[in-house]
Amino acid sequence: MSQPLTTATVELMAPLTGVLVPLDQVPDPVFAKKMVGDGFSIDPLYGLLVAPVAGEVVDLQPSHHAITLRTAEGLEILMHIGLDTVALGGEGFTPRVAEGASVAPGDPLIEFDLDGVGRAAKSLLTQVVITNMEIVDSIAPSAGMVEAGSSVAAFVQLKAQDEADGQPKQGAAVTSQALIIPNPTGLHARPTATLVNLAKQYSSDVRIRRGDDTANAKSIVAIMGMAVARGDKVTVTAHGSDAAEAVDAIVAAIREGLGEAIPASGTDDTVAMPAVPAEAAPAPAPLRAAPEPRSGDPDLLLGVAASPGLGVGTVVQVRHDDIAVSETGEDHHKERRKLNSAIDRAALDLSALELKLERDGSADKAAIFAAHGEILQDPELLDIAVSAIDKGKSAPFAWRAAYNSFADQLAGLDNEVLAGRAADVRDVGQRVLEELTGQRSEKAELPEAAILVAEELTPSDTAQLDRSRVVGFATTGGGASSHVAIIARSFGIPAVAGIEPGALDIAEGSRVVLDGTAGTLRQNLSDTEIDEILARQRRMAERRERELAAKDQPAVTTDGHAVQVVANIGGADDAAQSVTMGGEGVGLLRSEFVFLGRTTAPTEAEQADVYAACAKALRPGDPLVIRTLDVGGDKPLAYVPIPVEENPFLGIRGVRVGLEQPELLRTQLRAILAAAEAGAELHIMFPMIATIADWRAAKAIYDEVAEDHPTSAHVSVGIMMEVPSVAVMAEQFAAEDGCDFFSVGTNDLTSYTLAMDRGHPKLASQVDPCNPAVLKLIGDAAEALHRHGKWLGICGGVASDVQAVPILLGLGVDELSCSIPAIPAVKAAVRAVSIAHCREIAARAVTCATPEDVRALVPATED
Repeated sequence: MSQPLTTATVELMAPLTGVLVPLDQVPDPVFAKKMVGDGFSIDPLYGLLVAPVAGEVVDLQPSHHAITLRTAEGLEILMHIGLDTVALGGEGFTPRVAEGASVAPGDPLIEFDLDGVGRAAKSLLTQVVITNMEIVDSIAPSAGMVEAGSSVAAFVQLKAQDEADGQPKQGAAVTSQALIIPNPTGLHARPTATLVNLAKQYSSDVRIRRGDDTANAKSIVAIMGMAVARGDKVTVTAHGSDAAEAVDAIVAAIREGLGEAIPASGTDDTVAMPAVPAEAAPAPAPLRAAPEPRSGDPDLLLGVAASPGLGVGTVVQVRHDDIAVSETGEDHHKERRKLNSAIDRAALDLSALELKLERDGSADKAAIFAAHGEILQDPELLDIAVSAIDKGKSAPFAWRAAYNSFADQLAGLDNEVLAGRAADVRDVGQRVLEELTGQRSEKAELPEAAILVAEELTPSDTAQLDRSRVVGFATTGGGASSHVAIIARSFGIPAVAGIEPGALDIAEGSRVVLDGTAGTLRQNLSDTEIDEILARQRRMAERRERELAAKDQPAVTTDGHAVQVVANIGGADDAAQSVTMGGEGVGLLRSEFVFLGRTTAPTEAEQADVYAACAKALRPGDPLVIRTLDVGGDKPLAYVPIPVEENPFLGIRGVRVGLEQPELLRTQLRAILAAAEAGAELHIMFPMIATIADWRAAKAIYDEVAEDHPTSAHVSVGIMMEVPSVAVMAEQFAAEDGCDFFSVGTNDLTSYTLAMDRGHPKLASQVDPCNPAVLKLIGDAAEALHRHGKWLGICGGVASDVQAVPILLGLGVDELSCSIPAIPAVKAAVRAVSIAHCREIAARAVTCATPEDVRALVPATED
């Protein structure tokens, strides 16, 4: 016989004296759209907040403007005094209780300066919301004037629970220590989905807190809405019978990256994708005047390079028609059942798509749709929809309003990656809406060589593209970090994001050329121009075949000057692959990969095994340049205490971490020297050296370690030249005892020289290492080193730029360390020139006025 169901009603007394205001009238979308929870607001007359119920203080914000109580029934009540009051930093607020305290109705919680806070804040409206709406059936607020501690402000009806197992979970509240988020793009959809899946395995209520923001750890949308970025500090709290186990498991998972590989972002041989320019907004209504193209050329539209490659084809305009829904619903029980059934069917579709992608060997794309499944089951998203249904709205109307409110919230975030996830929420929402209404988006019949143009493509659209017919696409929305762009790159489909709105006016069937590498779309080409571009594609493919065929030939100029062409790698597999592509060694082993994705530092033995494996993957005698650990404020490690810095690129990073944590550096140096017998010619390089004092301090630690390693006699030590001060003082550095070489990190050197962030949407195009200022620094450093019988290499992105190769050779560069796929082309570029000609154009390059003038000295070739 089944156990009877029990319900409970909780009376919320007024926590303030004042006038009750409906939550949807609060001038803040987060509260008005009930993204935090449902409840009410009070316009206060006096500055004393009291307990509305008996319970425990489970959270008191550091700025004392907000407090959360938990009742014996498990109800969590957040009271947030005023709007934007976190910015006051606690001024005007005096807490009368501490976290963990037990309170009775009417007990003082926070005293605040009504006049002072009122003058400084956006509003004094104080929100009282239930943050765990999953246990609530309904909230019935009162109206009018209420008095603190004596008037009933609302009745909260809890959901029915089985007496056998439905009682609130008992147990202590557990809070973790502060954690630094290590994920390169913060807690976006995929790592958040992993966190949510883990949290759901525990019966306890689990919360993620960052500063004044708190989110339900079982809600993917709530966590993404916090916009938790890399380097942010968070804490994990849990309350329930398995709280300690939940906190331990989630803390460990966060430190390990939540299933996401944690590369050393900002490494010098990679170039960050630029963000979508501010001008690239979605197209306005159809009846608009055609805007002036940003390029000044009416036939050339500019966007952001989202996926490289060249596509030549005919335009197909992709339109997404709005689905018509009625606002008013039938009986709310029927509407709830409709929504649940539609969600179940959509979940099955997503699961089938995820399995198909996994079978196709596309685990990264399958993970995107696993995250979509988590969005679909998000408790806070469902709560908003169900709340609207209970107020008489239809299931389709309520669902559309719910997912659009969350998507709008994400789209408004400053973080480009998280803002891009608004498309994921709308994709999931549209899938359910189609199930609810039976109105399916019709798939257009695609011609061969189709180039799709749309305001926005969803991840579902992109993952299911007919790759036998689609040769590229352009969208007015989105960015280079969106899931759509990620899928396009994995498929090898050229794509441009943030294209100018004029692209939506291009007639269907028009022939265009989409350049995913340059981020452009060109229209109104003649047949002759199209034929020339197609011929260019063929010549490029043929040239690539010739380069691959000659990849094992040495890189020697036509007049006999030899240059070493080596690889930038991130592990032993890369080392082996570089050999198959003609690489003559390794000019940059980014050792961070050994340290990332783990909760404790690697042991000396673990590191030595990895470095030895890299050495053994090369040919005997090939060079292997190992850069010591390059992390810092912008690339944190969970087990290395580096505080988040206001400007991490000018803070504790690179060798400075090793100097602050000398044992970490000693252990790594011992491991590198232990691998010196593996066959490669070993070199050690310190990153981010800026002063002679930096070099001497790092070299002193190396010398101390080297005394115990006889293999050190065959190891050279050098500097990664990323800071202009090293180039300016190259003569002094070259004269230093034991400084054997420089390897130039051109990406950072260019950014620091020009004081420009290469990821900045408006400045990225100017961060060109062919800037004459940067080239002069490289040339001066090479001359200084050569005078002392030492060598200079390039391990930054420009080493892979075949147009820059002759200039670099002419400046005196001895080694080019490039990306693995670029090795055959770079070696071919060396073999195509004489060193005499290279020196002539290098001399002219450093006198040029602009990077464009420099590149004009070496016209790009296609055959």
